[in-house]
Amino acid sequence: MRFISYRSSGAEGLAVAAADGYRGLSTAALGADLKALMARGPDALLRAAAQLAGGEVIDLGQVTLLPPIPSPDKIICIGLNYADHSKESGFEPPAYPTVFARYATSLVAHGAPIIRPGCSEQLDYEGELAVIIGRGGRHIREEDALDHVGGYSVFNDGSIRDYQFKSPQWTVGKTFDATGGFGPELVSPDELPPGCKGLRLETRLNGEVVQSASTDDLIFDVARLIAILSEAITLAPGDVIVSGTPAGVGLARKPPLWMKPGDVCEVAVERVGRLINPIGEETASAAWPAAHEAQGR
Repeated sequence: MRFISYRSSGAEGLAVAAADGYRGLSTAALGADLKALMARGPDALLRAAAQLAGGEVIDLGQVTLLPPIPSPDKIICIGLNYADHSKESGFEPPAYPTVFARYATSLVAHGAPIIRPGCSEQLDYEGELAVIIGRGGRHIREEDALDHVGGYSVFNDGSIRDYQFKSPQWTVGKTFDATGGFGPELVSPDELPPGCKGLRLETRLNGEVVQSASTDDLIFDVARLIAILSEAITLAPGDVIVSGTPAGVGLARKPPLWMKPGDVCEVAVERVGRLINPIGEETASAAWPAAHEAQGR
């Protein structure tokens, strides 16, 4: 199953991929959004998919796409999770995941602009696989962890590098408003290899490949990440784990390669999807209202 979240005429909707495109309903008619459906369990999601398949065809040109989970309770990001990226960043591969947070105000959907803030020109790309929790829990065993995955998506962890390193904690540079591309679809685990093993991840900036790796190269794979994180944090349906980026980031290049207004960044994860975001610039009216009005925030 492949789901998209969208907004049309001021109302949020949910659609499922069908033979003739996407078919969907408003979340009011469906009685739940994707996060709420996952909290009800796999059977509820299957029933909703069947109901959505009987809905109207959604014209993507007439709706505004939203991130697959528009308002996750938690966005947990993992740094330095590919050995080649650790090396290019000047770090040894970590013995424990490098964990930091994003916030929902940082998210933008497929097709929406990632906004370079007025305070910095150092906007960097980071193509990543996103893991969405379906069944929550604490102290989840690694051998059970993949049973807690509700789906996968694509993420661009846009980073404001000078702000990232203003503090020993990276969070401020990693969660500027409207810098985290997320989407376009949530893909259910049954359509993909277990833990998304062996899939090609590529990032392109203005059509040029700048990152290319296999998800097999993750230091901490999906199951291990869920097990480790749940030692400390109760994971909930709809929580997003952004699993890390491979080598090739703009910061590590000489000279550095920053995204700038007018650029287009694409992140593709084999069999999961292709996330495309133009790069915009913060205006005097500020990025937040423009980035989030479409999401109903």
